[in-house]
Amino acid sequence: MWARVVELMLGLWLVVSPFVFRHPPGEVAYWINDLGGGAAVVAFSLLSFAPGFRYAHLLTAAVALWLVGFGYFGGGAGPPPALQNDLLVGLTLLMLAILPSEAHLPPPAWRDLARADSDGAGRFYKGAL
Repeated sequence: MWARVVELMLGLWLVVSPFVFRHPPGEVAYWINDLGGGAAVVAFSLLSFAPGFRYAHLLTAAVALWLVGFGYFGGGAGPPPALQNDLLVGLTLLMLAILPSEAHLPPPAWRDLARADSDGAGRFYKGAL
């Protein structure tokens, strides 16, 4: 679940970033992009902690692709720091979104083997290794 926690922190950063980068009040697209994208990432990462919504973090990939596209195509003459931030956060979220929620646990087959070993049924493996 560590990846979901990092996604949550990046979503909170996106919500705060318009105030850090001082988006002009006239640039509504920047405000909507950062606040809306950040709120969506926070919602999806928190929702993925619920047992029935284990795969909600995959929706973060759609937000990440939007951020990358906005960061790449949203600038005019040159990428301002806010667009560079959207690009970097989007790429980082894209990498994290494909990680399973149980990335900190061993693969299921290894867990089954360890469970069988603790029951006494898998004791013959210890001698072979």
